[in-house]
Amino acid sequence: MTTLNTPLGTRRIAPIGSDHLPYSIKVLLEAARRHAGGGLVTDADVAAIEAYDARKVGETEIPFIPGRVVLQDFTGVPAIVDLAAMRSAIVRMTGKTEAADLVNPGVPCDLVIDHSVQVDAFNRFRVVPPGTGIVHQVNLEYLADVVYAQTADGQTLAYPDTLVGTDSHTTMINGIGVVGWGVGGIEAEAVMLGQPIYMLAPEVIGFRLTGSLAPGATATDMALTVTQMLREKGVVGKFVEFYGPGISGMSLPDRATISNMSPEYGATMGFFPMDEESLNYLRRTGRSEETVQLVDAYMRAQGLFRTDETPDPEFTDTLELDLGSVEPSLAGPKRPQDRLRVSDMKKAFEAALVAP
Repeated sequence: MTTLNTPLGTRRIAPIGSDHLPYSIKVLLEAARRHAGGGLVTDADVAAIEAYDARKVGETEIPFIPGRVVLQDFTGVPAIVDLAAMRSAIVRMTGKTEAADLVNPGVPCDLVIDHSVQVDAFNRFRVVPPGTGIVHQVNLEYLADVVYAQTADGQTLAYPDTLVGTDSHTTMINGIGVVGWGVGGIEAEAVMLGQPIYMLAPEVIGFRLTGSLAPGATATDMALTVTQMLREKGVVGKFVEFYGPGISGMSLPDRATISNMSPEYGATMGFFPMDEESLNYLRRTGRSEETVQLVDAYMRAQGLFRTDETPDPEFTDTLELDLGSVEPSLAGPKRPQDRLRVSDMKKAFEAALVAP
C-alpha cells in the first residue's frame, strides 16, 4: 500500500501501475490487489490480471468484488426479503432477537423504488424513495462517489467506486468513469453477501472518437450512430472503452447517453475514463469540493485520469468515428439500432407502406 495526501487527509491506496492496460481493466486489477489475501481473491488471481494482454485475452477466469450494489424495486425487493428471512432464521436458531443485527449486506447497497415499501433498518443500506427519479439516473447524479474512502482500524483506504446493479441500464454510470454493469438478482444478492463475481477476462474494444458534432446533430443521433457501429462490429460480452480527442469536447450527459445504450449494442459496458469534464459534472451535481479534490487526486495518482496527452491503452480491437460525420437520424422503425438518416425518411416510409 502507498499513501495519498488529499484535502481530506492522508489516504492509503492500492497502487495499480501497468500503464498499457485499458482503464477499465486497471480498475479490476486494483480491486483484486485490494482484496488479495482475504480468502476470496488469491495471488494467482492478481497475477492473472497483471498479465492481461488485450491482444491475446485467452480463457482466464478472474474474480471481481464490486464496491456496492444498486437495486431497483422489481428485483431489489426480493433480495431484501431474503435478507429479512435470514434475520428471522438466525433469531429462531439462537433465540436472541439481537442476533438479527448479524445479518447485513457485506457491501453498501442502495434500493431505488417506485412504490411505497417499508424496509427495516440494515447497516450499509439506503432506500431512495419514490418520485426521486429513474434508478440509473439517480445512480449517476447522486449515489456514485467515484472514489470511496473507508476507515478501519484508524486508517483510511481510498479506492475506486465500482458496482453492479439489477437495472440493465446500470451502465449509464460508465459515463463518469465508474466501472459497473447490470446483473440478475441472484448475482446481485451474492455480491451483497460478500461474494465475488467470476468472469472470463474480457476483451476490450477501443472506440476512438474525434471531432465534434455538427450543428443540428444531437446526442441521440450520436448514440444511435455509435450503437449501429458497435452492433455491426460485434461486442457482445466485451468491454467497450472510448478514447481519443473527441471525448474532451463531449459533455458528461452525452457520454452517459452512449454508456446507457450498452444493452442495445450488447457490450458488458461502455466506459469513459475520468477527466476534467467528469470532475466538473461532480461539482454541478452537488458533490462537495473536498470530495471532488479527493477524486481528482486519487485518479491522477492511480493513472486513471485521462487527458489528450495521455498515451492510448492497448485494446483487443478498435474502431473510429469522426463526430462531425454524425447526421440527424431516427431510431427504428422497430428497433433502436435500425437507424435511419432523416434524409432517408421519405424513402423508408414509402417502402414500409408497400411492404407485405
